[in-house]
Amino acid sequence: MAKILICDPVDAEAIAQMREAGLEVDVRDTISLEELEQVLNQYDGMVVRSRTKVRQPLIDAAPNLKLIVRGGVGLDTIDVDYARSKGITVLNTPAANSAAVAELVIGLMLTLARHITLADATMKAGKWEKKALEGTEIAGKTLGLIGYGRIGRLTAQKARALGMNVVGYDPFITINDAGVRAVELEELLKISDYISLHVPTTPQTRGMVSTAQFAQMKPTAYVINAARGGVVDEAALYTALVNKVIAGAALDVYTEEPPKSEGLLQLIALPQVVALPHLGASTVEALGRVGGEVAALVIEHFKK
Repeated sequence: MAKILICDPVDAEAIAQMREAGLEVDVRDTISLEELEQVLNQYDGMVVRSRTKVRQPLIDAAPNLKLIVRGGVGLDTIDVDYARSKGITVLNTPAANSAAVAELVIGLMLTLARHITLADATMKAGKWEKKALEGTEIAGKTLGLIGYGRIGRLTAQKARALGMNVVGYDPFITINDAGVRAVELEELLKISDYISLHVPTTPQTRGMVSTAQFAQMKPTAYVINAARGGVVDEAALYTALVNKVIAGAALDVYTEEPPKSEGLLQLIALPQVVALPHLGASTVEALGRVGGEVAALVIEHFKK
């Protein structure tokens, strides 16, 4: 009987499905890296999400490991090539949480446009800041999408339904959707009112939006990162916001999660920043879809 370790939260129904298929499943969804290194050699498969990073030392500590399943889109939290060189199959669930992340991006745009979090905070503080919190409408504004995979496409559809103009840049995918104009990155930065990133963290994308890119944006522009920590240079973003190079930002992902460094905490504390604790895929529906796909992948692998 194959033994599976659940390292991050997974839908209970998915766990039940794996057990019904004859797999021995241990749920330790708050396990630390130190504990993981000590026990992983007992398992044939592991299920992770964004919290658990599977790097070379951890892989070396698990000679019996045959399968890693990442519940989510990216695989940048796993040393994929090294794992596969050890004969370990690495799989993910790229479609399961796309709708949830796309909806969150739309919500963040509306929050920035109408100062929703600031308005709520001032009301709770007993203030009535009606005049100071005049907002703007997103209809008629331009949304620039950096990266045009599943989440980018869904975000474009929802933005266009709200009357936005959408442009996109992706060096790897041909953008040919009706109503979305493909542009080079420089043009996207210059014309967009909202810029949303939808790329993984790779050597090519790390820090791809930094000082030079902020300088090309409108002073009224907003940047949204619900993709991966590191694709936006956080120190450069702080400087751009403090110096009013751009108007604001919304962040759901960070180079350090949870944030602890002084610079990152200063960025999050800025009033023109909306900060969330990596909620992109945290919906009941997305968790259910991710869990269902994870269970199917694990069961199919060990049936073979």
